[in-house]
Order: sequence, then C-alpha cells, then structure tokens
Amino acid sequence: MKAVRMDGFGGPEVLRIGEVETPEPGDREVLVRIRAAALNRADLLQRRGKYPPPPGAPDILGLEAAGEVVSAGSASGRWKEGDRVCFLLAGGGYAQYAAVHEDMLMPVPERLSLEQAAAVPEAFLTAYLNLFWLGGLRSGDRVLIHAGASGVGTAAIQLAAKAGAAPYVTAGSAEKLSLCRRLGAVSGWNYRDGAFADWLLRETDGHGADVLLDFVGAPYLAENLKSMAQGGRLIVIGTMGGAVADGFNLSLLLAKKLNLMGTTLRGQPQSEKIRLTREFVAYAWRDLESGAIFPVVDSVFDWRDVAEAHRHMEANRNMGKIVLRVE
Repeated sequence: MKAVRMDGFGGPEVLRIGEVETPEPGDREVLVRIRAAALNRADLLQRRGKYPPPPGAPDILGLEAAGEVVSAGSASGRWKEGDRVCFLLAGGGYAQYAAVHEDMLMPVPERLSLEQAAAVPEAFLTAYLNLFWLGGLRSGDRVLIHAGASGVGTAAIQLAAKAGAAPYVTAGSAEKLSLCRRLGAVSGWNYRDGAFADWLLRETDGHGADVLLDFVGAPYLAENLKSMAQGGRLIVIGTMGGAVADGFNLSLLLAKKLNLMGTTLRGQPQSEKIRLTREFVAYAWRDLESGAIFPVVDSVFDWRDVAEAHRHMEANRNMGKIVLRVE
C-alpha cells in the first residue's frame, strides 16, 4: 500500500508518499481502506522527532481517520464490508489501509462525508476525556477553553454547551472568536490583546473557571491559576508555548483548592480508549447524526500535498480540523 513516509526528521519537506506493507488484521481487528485522515499537533511534533509513537504503534503519522471496512477477519461480525467507519489510532492514519480493533470503530453518520468523519475521533474523544473524565464537567459549570478555534477547541465548546455548561474561549483573531460564539461559546478573548484572567473574572462575576482546558502550557500557567474558581480543575492538554514554568507559585493552587492535571489521549491503554469510544458514542452520536453537534473542517488537502497541509497548521491559519484526502 501507499503511505506518507518521512525522509528523517525535520520540516514538512521530509514528507513523501512511498510504499509500505499493508497491515494484516490481528485478533478482533478489522482492515479498513482509509479515505481521509485528519492532522493533529502531535503529527507535527512526531515529524520533528519530538513525539515518538508508543511501543507497538506504526511509525506512520496519523491519529484519526475514516474509510470503509474491507474485511473483518476474526472480528465478531459487528462490521461488514463497505461499512463507513471512523476511528482513533496510535499511528498509521496517513496510509491507504489500517488494521483497527473492532471496538475502536465508530459508524459514520449518513449526513457526514468521510472527510468530515475523519475530523471527529481525536478532537471529540480528547474533548470528552478532558471535560468529563478528568474535569467532571457539570451543568452550570464555567469552562475556559484555550485555542477555542482548534479541532479540540471546537469540539469542547459544543460538548460543554450540550452538557449545560457555559464555555468561554481564547483565540487569536476576531474571525476565530466569531466561529467559537457560533458553536456555543458565551464569550471570547483575543489572546493578542494580552492577559485573559481579568476578562474571565469579569465575565463570570468573579467566579472564574470550574474547568479549564489548556493547550499552551508554561506561559499561561500564572494566568490560568488566577482564572480558576474555588475547587477548579485545570487540565493541561499540550505545551505549545513551552513546558517549563519558571517561578511557579503554589499559593493559588493551595488557596483555591485546585486540581492540576495533565494527560494525553495517545498514551492511554487500548482498553481505556475502547471504554472512552463507547461512552462518547452513547453520549453524543445521536447529536452527530442529527447535526446538533458537528466536526468543524477548516480545509481538505489531497494527501500528495501533505507538506502544505502541515505548513498550514504550523502557521496557525486553520479554524477547526485540517483533513487529508487519501487516494
């Protein structure tokens, strides 16, 4: 089969399409012909040699994809040839085929194209994991979502609003903030205008964020702590701005009785990913089928233009997900 390969580590120019072996489905695995795969920040890090795949995972980029079932192998019979499915991967999405555990597959709603479906798994499962499993999100909570116009951000806004919480966001342009409001954000702050904590405290009448999802890391830590409500849950999902926080003052952590957590979806055991997939499908799939919630797709690139797709993400030009059409 064909797949996107890397000529060493480096910039987008190292990416090329080459030949690799087609995977053989193992016990309870299904072979899927991939038609679309979505980009994630993890792909950019792995391309630069800063985020190796977990043990046993393919070294091919790509953490989510969509396509059609080719063969079910020794699986239970739940899936049949031609079924449209989308799924999370530990690696291997930028390829023509993937072998996927049958319980990791999600049916694609009729209203969604495969390009749209490829934008669902990583964004929505990451948002669900952090909002509900770690954040314990409840109706009435105020939730601050940084990078609100990102794939995970756009998913988190919709899931928070569905739960009866009040989403607040930061983003880097008026256009991105407008998108976030259309998705259900109560209010937004352009981070280019400076610190955000005073804005959030004003917007919430001094309450602050019960749950905060942060992709930026060290540069936001002090403002994040200032933004939190009593007993709030601060969840670090990424460190795009840096990982080392100089002069970290623990006093607000203690005074506000905060929970500070960090997690990655890729590193979760498969059993936990299966449980997460099942919970998310039970919670939100009818809304995806009806269009009440939906993946936000910024752009679709032919996979021969994968380098340009990576440049588009690195420039932070996207609002929502960037998708590769796999031929």
